[in-house]
Amino acid sequence: MDAKPRLRPSQQEIMNYRSGLMGISAVPGSGKTWTLSNLAVKLILTADLDPDQEILVVTFSNSAADNFSNRIGEQLRASGLIEGFGYRVRTLHGLATDIIHERPELVGLSNEFSIIDEAESNEILKDLVDQALENHYDFLTSLLSEDYDEKSLQNIIKNKYPDYLLKLAKNWIKTVKDKQITITQLDEWLSEPDTNPLMSIILEIYRGYQAALNYRGAIDFDDMIRYALECLRLDGDLTRLLRHRWPYILEDESQDSSKSQQEILATLVGEDGNWVRVGDPNQAIYESFTTADPNLLKAFVAREDVRSVDLPVSGRSASAIINLANAMIDWVQTSHPNFAIRDALSEPFIQPTLPGDPQENPENRPDSIVILNRMMTSDQELVFLGREVKAWLQDNPDSTVAILTFLNERAADISGYLKKQQIEVSDVLMRISETTRFSAGAIALILKSLFDPLHSVHLARCFEVFYRHYQDDPDLWLVVKSTSQLIKQLENTEDYLYPLDNDWFEELETEDLYQNSLEMLAAFRQAIHRWHAARILPLDQLVLVIAQDLVLDNAELAVVHKISGFIKTLLENNPHWSEMQVLDELASISKNSRGFATFSNMGANFDPNNFRGKVIVATAHKSKGLEWDKVFLTSANNYDYPGGEPNESYFSEKRFIADRRNLEAELFYDLEAMQIEHAGGLMLRSYDKQNSRDDVARERLRLFYVGITRAKKSLTISWNTGTFNNQRASLPFQYLSRLVNND
Repeated sequence: MDAKPRLRPSQQEIMNYRSGLMGISAVPGSGKTWTLSNLAVKLILTADLDPDQEILVVTFSNSAADNFSNRIGEQLRASGLIEGFGYRVRTLHGLATDIIHERPELVGLSNEFSIIDEAESNEILKDLVDQALENHYDFLTSLLSEDYDEKSLQNIIKNKYPDYLLKLAKNWIKTVKDKQITITQLDEWLSEPDTNPLMSIILEIYRGYQAALNYRGAIDFDDMIRYALECLRLDGDLTRLLRHRWPYILEDESQDSSKSQQEILATLVGEDGNWVRVGDPNQAIYESFTTADPNLLKAFVAREDVRSVDLPVSGRSASAIINLANAMIDWVQTSHPNFAIRDALSEPFIQPTLPGDPQENPENRPDSIVILNRMMTSDQELVFLGREVKAWLQDNPDSTVAILTFLNERAADISGYLKKQQIEVSDVLMRISETTRFSAGAIALILKSLFDPLHSVHLARCFEVFYRHYQDDPDLWLVVKSTSQLIKQLENTEDYLYPLDNDWFEELETEDLYQNSLEMLAAFRQAIHRWHAARILPLDQLVLVIAQDLVLDNAELAVVHKISGFIKTLLENNPHWSEMQVLDELASISKNSRGFATFSNMGANFDPNNFRGKVIVATAHKSKGLEWDKVFLTSANNYDYPGGEPNESYFSEKRFIADRRNLEAELFYDLEAMQIEHAGGLMLRSYDKQNSRDDVARERLRLFYVGITRAKKSLTISWNTGTFNNQRASLPFQYLSRLVNND
C-alpha cells in the first residue's frame, strides 16, 4: 500500500490475527468496519490463497456490504492489485442464495427459483389472514376486549385486527423457520390435547403461505437461510467444497445474527477453520423485527477456544457524550431497579482516543449534553424541537443534525411540523418519505372520488388535491379552500359534473365569488371528465392518466410511476381484489403505516455529510451505524422506553386485546415449550407476561444507548407525555437527568 494505515493498539491486535477463531467486542465509532476491511486486505495479500479460494466477508445489510466492497477495492488498488479477486463480500441472505444455487434440487427447488420481496410476502399473508378471520371468526373475535361498544368493536375488527393478526402470523412463521421446525412436526405437536388453538390457526396460514410460494416457484428471505443450512447438512461434498473456497470468514455486525445464520457460518468454518466475528451486543436493536439474538455473540466470545479482543477506543463523540453512554452502561449493570434486565448492556466501556490519533474526539462544548427534564405534551415537544433546531442551525449552519424518535408516526409528525416552520428537513431515512406518502394519499383521494362520484365531500377533497400546488401561495390557497367548501355543500354533484336542466356552474356566475373560482371549477370539471372516460383502463394505467393533469415535480412523478407499478403487482397477485381494497393499500402508504421495498428511500450508501444544514428525521432504529454533529433524542418516555415497571403500557400489548395479552409472546413461549418437550426436555407451561416485557425493556435500553452514541458534538434528550397524556419520563432518562442536572 502507498501508506501504511495508522493503527490503535486494539486495532493492531486484530491485525495480528493469523488463523483460528476470534471474537471482537466493538464500541460505537471504534472503526470496526475499517479495521475488518484492513484485515481482509491483509489476508488477501498474505494468506497464500489458491486460485479458487476467497476471503469471505459477511455482513448484515446491502449498504454495509457495499461499504466493505468499496473499502477493500480501494486498498487493493492502492497496492497495485486488481480489485474483485481473492475475496467475496455478501450479506447473510446473499451468502445463503449462493449456497442454494450450488444445489437447489437438494431442497426441491429448480434452477430458476425466484425470491419474493417483503411487499409480495405481505400480500400473500394478508389474504390468508382475512380468510382465517372469516373461517375462525368466533374464536378470533373472542380474543378481543369487551370494553368496546359494538360499533367500535366492528371498526377494530375491520381496520386494526387484520393488521395485528398479519404481524402475528408473519413473526411466528419467521421464528418457526429459524428454529428449523417443519410443518409435519407442527402437525404432530398440535394434534395433542391442550395445545394453543391460536397456533393451529396460524399453522393453517403458514401452510397456505408455503403453498402460495410453491405455486410461484419462489422462496422468501427466511426460506433462504433454512434452505441454505439444509443444503449444507444434506451434501457433505458441497460443504467441503465451500470450506475450501472460503478458508477465512470475517463476519461483521455479529450481534444481529440468528441461530440459523450463525449455524450456516459455523458449518462453513468447520472444526479447524478460521472465523473472525465482530459486533456490539449493546447495539442489538432488531430482536423485535428479526430472529436476531445478541446472546449468541456473547456466548461465542466467552468460549475457551475463541480469542477475545475488545475494540474500545472511539473518536466519534465528545468526551461528555462518551461519559454519558458509559454511565448508562454502569447504571444498567449495577443499579437498574429491574434486576432481571441488568444484563441489557455490557462492557467494554467506550474509551476516548489518545493525543495524536487520526480521529481525535470533538472538544466538549457548554451544550454537549442537554437533558430537558420538563414535562411536555407531544405538541409542546414539537414546539420545543422547532425552536431548538432553528437556534442550532443559525449558530451551526454547516453542521449535520438528526432528530430521532421511536415510532414512524411520530417521525412523520416531527417532519411535518418542522416543514411548516420553514426548516429544511430530509425524511430520507423515514419508513416512507413525505413525497411518497403525499403522492399516495393524493392518488387515493382522487380515485375514491371517481369511484364514488355522488359523494360531495370526496369531490371537494379531490378538488383540493388537484390544486394542492397552490398551498405555498396563501391568497390562491384561500380561493381553493373557499371553492372546495362550495363543492362540499352540493346536494347533487351531477348538477356540477354532468348538468342537464339544472347547471349549478351557471348559477355560480351570479354569486359573489373569489376571483379565479370559476376558472378553477371549469378546469377541474374538464379533468374529471377525462378521468371518467379513462376508467375503462386498468387501474394502474388510470393512475398515470390522472398524473398527467396534476402539477408534479420530478420526485412526485417518479413516485406516481412506482405507485402505478405497485398497483399492477397488487392486482396480478390478488385478482379477486376490489378497487376499494387497492385504495386501502394506498391509504396505508399515505399514513406511513406500512413499508414497501418498492418505496425504499435510503440509498445504499447514505452519508449524513451530504445533508449539512438540513435536519434528518428518523427512528432510532434507522440511525444505527450513522453519526451527526447534533442529535435530538426525543420522546424518551416510559412507553417508548419501558423498564419493566408495573402499570406501564407496552406497544405489543394492544388495548383491543382482552386483558392486554401479548398473544405473540404467548405463541413463542408455547412453541418453545413444545420443541423442548419433544426433544426430551421439560418446560413449564405457565407463561409469564413479565418475561416478554423484560425482553422489550432490554432492547429499548440498547436503543436508548444507540441514540446517545449517534451524537458527535452535542446531544439533547427530551420526553413527552404521549398520545394519551399519561406517560412519564423513562427510567434511563430519569437517571441521566439526575446525573447531568443534579436534580
